[in-house]
Amino acid sequence: MIEPFHPFLPYLVGALLVPFLPRGPKKALLLLVPALAFWDLLRMPQGTYWQVPFLGYQLVLGQVDKLSLVFAYVFVIMSFAGLLYALHVQDDLQHVATLVYAGSALGVVFAGDLFTLYVFWELMAVASVFLIWAKREPRALAAGFRYLLVHLFGGACLLAGIVLWASQHGSLAFSGPLTGGGWGFWLILLGFTLNAAVPPLHPWLPDAYPEATITGAVFLTAYTTKAAVYTLLRAFPGVEVLAWSGAVMAVYGVVWAIVENDIRRLLAYHIVSQVGYMVCGVGLGSYLSMNGSAAHAFCHILYKALLFMGTGAVIYSTGLRKMTDLQGRDLHWQIPLSLVFYMVGAFSISAVPLFSGFICKPMIVAAAAEGHRVAIFLLLHLASIGTWLCIGLKLPYYTWFGRADRPREAIEVRPLPLNMTLGMAFLAFLCLFLGIFPGVLYKILPYPVHFHPYEAKHVVDTLQMLLATVVGVWLLIGRLKPDEAITLDTDWFYRQGAGAFLRLCFRLASLRTSLQEGVGKVVAAMIQLSKNPLLAAKALMKGDLEGIPAYDPDRYRLPVGVGVMSALLLLSAFCYLLFASLTRMP
Repeated sequence: MIEPFHPFLPYLVGALLVPFLPRGPKKALLLLVPALAFWDLLRMPQGTYWQVPFLGYQLVLGQVDKLSLVFAYVFVIMSFAGLLYALHVQDDLQHVATLVYAGSALGVVFAGDLFTLYVFWELMAVASVFLIWAKREPRALAAGFRYLLVHLFGGACLLAGIVLWASQHGSLAFSGPLTGGGWGFWLILLGFTLNAAVPPLHPWLPDAYPEATITGAVFLTAYTTKAAVYTLLRAFPGVEVLAWSGAVMAVYGVVWAIVENDIRRLLAYHIVSQVGYMVCGVGLGSYLSMNGSAAHAFCHILYKALLFMGTGAVIYSTGLRKMTDLQGRDLHWQIPLSLVFYMVGAFSISAVPLFSGFICKPMIVAAAAEGHRVAIFLLLHLASIGTWLCIGLKLPYYTWFGRADRPREAIEVRPLPLNMTLGMAFLAFLCLFLGIFPGVLYKILPYPVHFHPYEAKHVVDTLQMLLATVVGVWLLIGRLKPDEAITLDTDWFYRQGAGAFLRLCFRLASLRTSLQEGVGKVVAAMIQLSKNPLLAAKALMKGDLEGIPAYDPDRYRLPVGVGVMSALLLLSAFCYLLFASLTRMP
């Protein structure tokens, strides 16, 4: 029997082979890689694998338990669906970056020590930025650089925390909760929460994801933030600051999503909101809440990718991405399948019964209720209403149905490639399957599950909330109409601050140059005065500093002692004047 291998390996080998294969075999390889990785996961028993000694520490590349497996399963499933959706793309850069990105996320999930975690963590950041740059447009280039700088800063914080943690505890193990506090503890937490897009560290996400390629954005939704949720579940369960941060995050993201006009930027902001539920579940710290975080991460990867696929299909067919440009074009007649699959994702993310979101997100809300966390319970409910409003009602209405204020010029609507339709159909099936058969997911969750989503009270409460939101939107649909306004977020501070810092640096550099030139002239004058005091004194009497002649030994043969004595006298006078001025100061 073949021994299990690290799931990163097929992705690495696939990335190395992609540039050298013709189109047909390349497509087969792209689908074979996740299939091979999934087969490997199914036969991988729990335990510790692939240990390597390193500088007196033990590196563990394979720590396999129920928590790591539940994330690994969905990461591999997502890579298959995303690669199927991107099969028509003839850009090796995107395929290579995708494979390395997905494989690195698996490396994070199975890392049993902090150093291995850090290596795969940074590899994720480097690989994912190429999915933004692959669009090859100035906005994408700028967004990619901002994305990379933010994540390198987060990686630097993480590395500093790891070094401090190792020096304090003498261990790099990453097999359970990190406890004890200290600078290492908080720096590691900062590195994880930055990747989880916890406000105010979140603007990199809505800034970068909408600028990625149509297919690249699908992968970006899946790995970085969910790998961060995994690390928080592993290392920081029950940390109180995460409970409140996640609850505020859930409302914050949905508020910004409601006012957005760009369809992918709206969905990107909503990632912040949905990850807020997961972060809150980690902070609540109960088995129910942490199971909810893991289950919600699993389902969210599938339906958020489906939502990005549906909006990506609109962008592919029309070349437009703003609701103000899309409304009035009757796209529901021209690309109906994209609407159907999008709505499956919208029903899932809104926790409509029989869809996958209904079996996971309410677990976190129920955990808040069981823990008597009334404020957190209300914030999560408020975010749920906002989710249905902006994802289930506003975006599809103004993208596929909305009426325009003025006649639109006709545009060519391109038909979708078959592989894009199949990718959406595959994820839509999974969203429905998990919603109808929740036990399939509950069996692989890390902790014992005691939650029954289809209790009558729960179903009735959910339907009442959804119907009330529909009525409210019907009455206020005009106020939800998108406009061309630019929304400002906390990225304004680092964008403006970075510009101001650069301008200050340039001014300081200019000031330094001026000071260097001025001091240089004074020093040169002192040197020339010491060499030829007679002519230099004449020039100084005329006020002509530039006119101080250079010392010409063939013309002026003054004794060396005269020059030395002159320099000493000048230096003494300068020191006396400086001392006198200082002693007169109050």
